[in-house]
Amino acid sequence: MHPSPAENFLELKNLDKNYGEVRAVRDTSLHIRDGEFLTLLGPSGSGKTTILMMIAGFEYPTHGEVVLQGKPINLIPPEKRDIGMVFQNYALFPHMTIFENIAFPLKMRHTQKSEIPEKVTKVLELVQLGGYEKRYPKQLSGGQQQRIALARAVVFNPPVLLMDEPLGALDKKLREHMQLELKRIQSQLKRTVVYVTHDQEEALVMSDRIAVMDEGQIQQVGSPDELYERPANKFVAGFIGESNFIEGRVVDRKDEIVTIQLKEGSKHQIRWPGELKKGEEVCFSIRPEKAFIVTRGRPSDIALDGVVQEVIYVGETTRYKIAIDTENIINVREMNVGAHGRAKQGDKIKISWNIEHLRKL
Repeated sequence: MHPSPAENFLELKNLDKNYGEVRAVRDTSLHIRDGEFLTLLGPSGSGKTTILMMIAGFEYPTHGEVVLQGKPINLIPPEKRDIGMVFQNYALFPHMTIFENIAFPLKMRHTQKSEIPEKVTKVLELVQLGGYEKRYPKQLSGGQQQRIALARAVVFNPPVLLMDEPLGALDKKLREHMQLELKRIQSQLKRTVVYVTHDQEEALVMSDRIAVMDEGQIQQVGSPDELYERPANKFVAGFIGESNFIEGRVVDRKDEIVTIQLKEGSKHQIRWPGELKKGEEVCFSIRPEKAFIVTRGRPSDIALDGVVQEVIYVGETTRYKIAIDTENIINVREMNVGAHGRAKQGDKIKISWNIEHLRKL
């Protein structure tokens, strides 16, 4: 079954990009839907900006194809692709007024002079900066300059908007506000956005889907909740949020109770209803907020024994670092509710979880 035209709005087909012997992007394919907010998320050097540059036309694929609305665009120069771009450094012209900055791409596309004021006014209202036409970039705050950069990128009504770490230069509070603003504007315009960031929280807040990248390859594509709740591998589980990993070899199994020998040598029992064979190397993950310290109010028949190494109170939650042997630390994050009180450093405790929250990677 082939994807529909809406799902094939922007396609990356088997993209490779080599810089000498360095493979920055490796055999990457992706279908981006019409009107979708898709984020390329990954650490520095994972290839996400290189992909963005190939979509824009500033880099040429070593192999593979970029297809927009059913048409290959590899051979089309950047200025003729009609794609909007927003960068971290805003790239506003300091000697031009805000009106002139936003009008610039319209003039480059030979828009009728009589139509330009209306288009500029409309897009300034969209980014909630109506009346700023006569100001210069230096008279605006960082957040306002970023809105003007966005207004300039969308004023000519591009089918795709590319954003490369656009909020990276802003402070935390303003960045969080602008995340919601960008999402509001994108929803209002119903434009396809390809967004690049290394900030996983930013990706979770803004995206319809996220493509997680590492070493030039897409590791998993999915909605924020899919990636968080059902990571495909250890990299995704560790990069999207925080995860504990239990790695070792299956040495025994009785019904659903599996005995695992960790790499350090200690043996622990966990419950796992899925298929596992004796001798199999396994890796399980559990999120810190999904694990809990066993108390009288939360009994559990299968639990890991551990010793509390560290207790960190952070307001609404308490974070525990719990050693289950000399090499393995489990992080537990619990809401500060209930009357059982907090465990203390040095306490011998048991850690458990609900079986549906344990993931086999």
